Amino acid sequence: MKKFRRNQARMHLVMMLTLTFTTGIIDAVGYLGLDRVFTANMTGNVVILGMAIAQADGLPIVGPIVALAAFLLGAAIGGRVLRGGRAGWSGRSTISFGVTGGVLLGLGISTFFVVPEENTPWAFTITGLLGAAMGLQAAAARKIAVADVTTVVVTSTIVGLASESKLAGGTGKNFPRRVLAVVLILAGASVGALLLQVHIGVGMGVAGGLTLLVALTGHLLRERRREIEAREAEAAAAASASATPAASAASGVQEARSATSGANGDARG
Repeated sequence: MKKFRRNQARMHLVMMLTLTFTTGIIDAVGYLGLDRVFTANMTGNVVILGMAIAQADGLPIVGPIVALAAFLLGAAIGGRVLRGGRAGWSGRSTISFGVTGGVLLGLGISTFFVVPEENTPWAFTITGLLGAAMGLQAAAARKIAVADVTTVVVTSTIVGLASESKLAGGTGKNFPRRVLAVVLILAGASVGALLLQVHIGVGMGVAGGLTLLVALTGHLLRERRREIEAREAEAAAAASASATPAASAASGVQEARSATSGANGDARG
């Protein structure tokens, strides 16, 4: 079981890094295809909104507000769904990531029928749904709790990478995963920008497909864990059952010896 748990931890890391890559794709699609809106990186969204309020460079106001509100709603729904679930991956995690992937894939397909244009109700609808989906993903990833990989931001990861590096006198703990998180969100943004040249829906579709794959992988790992736990419980129960008769027999022998010894003592008395 210990070996399986180590492998499971590695797979959780791989899955969260995959979602970090998809976040790069989605933010590239949002920023370049939906009028400079981040639907996953809320720090960037808040900054854009602040500059837009100051009427700087014609930045959008409605889009960032929609994305921010929807992200909060998605994260709140995720928190409610996941509350009370077991630590790590649970059935609720599968549902949360599955819904996120389904929304991304569905939106990608829908844009092939109606292409979103900037500052239209359809574009704002896509922005809102993407924001809600990414909020749900962030909440689910938080429950998995893979250190330094939140899937939606890498600022804290970069801080940890630098401040705990050997150059800073630290141990360099989690150096590989931190570097991978930064590289993968960078690569995802590049891929998203390239796919946007084909069609705005392609990037969302790819991100949705990868997210669904993560949900399926996590579900299969969970089922495998439950099988191992069930077998270990059965083995423990069988060992306990076989030990009980032996203990009872030993106790009976001891009682018989005590009784015989007592009888002999009485006879001598």
